[in-house]
Amino acid sequence: MANLASGCLYVVATPIGHLDDLSPRALKVLAEVDVIAAEDTRHTQQLLAAKGLRRPLLALHDHNEAQQIVHVLARLADGEQVALVSDAGTPLISDPGYRLVRAAREAGVKVSPIPGACAAIAALSVAGIASDRFVFEGFLPPKASARRERLAVLQGETRTLLFYESSHRIEESLEDMISVLGAQRGAVLARELTKLFETVLSGTLDELRMQLASDANQRKGEFVVIVQGAHENTDARLLEGQRVFALLREHLPASKAAKLAAEISGASRKSLYSAVSTD
Repeated sequence: MANLASGCLYVVATPIGHLDDLSPRALKVLAEVDVIAAEDTRHTQQLLAAKGLRRPLLALHDHNEAQQIVHVLARLADGEQVALVSDAGTPLISDPGYRLVRAAREAGVKVSPIPGACAAIAALSVAGIASDRFVFEGFLPPKASARRERLAVLQGETRTLLFYESSHRIEESLEDMISVLGAQRGAVLARELTKLFETVLSGTLDELRMQLASDANQRKGEFVVIVQGAHENTDARLLEGQRVFALLREHLPASKAAKLAAEISGASRKSLYSAVSTD
C-alpha cells in the first residue's frame, strides 16, 4: 500500500518514453487514488493499461483547467485522493496544472510530489554542457518575429539555456538561434529521449542545423535544445549591440540595422556582422 493521505493532491511524474521509467511509488499512487486528472485521458489510459491498472480519469488541460479546478477541489475537500499527470514527464513543466496546484495550496490542501522523469533534466544530464546554472525557457513563441525577440532578450544570458521544440519548428528555431545567438554558439540537440530512436547531437548551432538538413530522420520527434550561455567576459557593448541588432533586423535591412545598433550600443558594426550570422 502507498499509504495515501486523505484529501491529498499527488503530482505524479510519468515516463517521457520508456515505460519502465515509471517509479514503483508512482505506480502505487496511480493504482490507489480515487481519480486521476490527466492532460489527455486517452494517453493516460494507455499508460494505465500497459501497467495493468484501471482507475477513473478526468480531463484537465489548458482549455478546461479553470472549470475543472472547482470540481477537483470539491473532491479533495470530501477526502478523496487525486493524482495529477501530464502526457509525459513531470506535470506543470511546460504542461497544464499550475493553476490547480496553486488553488489547492490556497485552499489548504496538501500537495505532494511523486518525482520522476523530466525531459529537460534528462537532456541536461547527458549534454556535457555546464549544468550548475541554467535557465529553462520551455517552448519559444511559434511566430518567427516573437521568437527572435525572445532570443534577443536571452542573448547575453551567461547561464545554460534549455528549450523544448517540436518537429515542425525545430529547423526554424535553430535558424533563429543562429541569427540571434551566433552560428558558433555551442549546443546539444536531444531527440526522442528514452525512446527507440533516441539521439543526442552536439556541436555549434550551425553544425546542428546542417546535421538536421542532411538527415530527415533527425528532424522527427520531440526535442530538447540546450545552448551554452554567453561567455561572462564577452564585451558588454557587443552583447547589447547584438541584442539591438536582432530586434532592429525585424524592421530594417541588415546594413541599416547594424549601423543603428552600433551607434546605440557602441559596438563596432563589423563585430555585429561577425558575431551574428546574417539571414
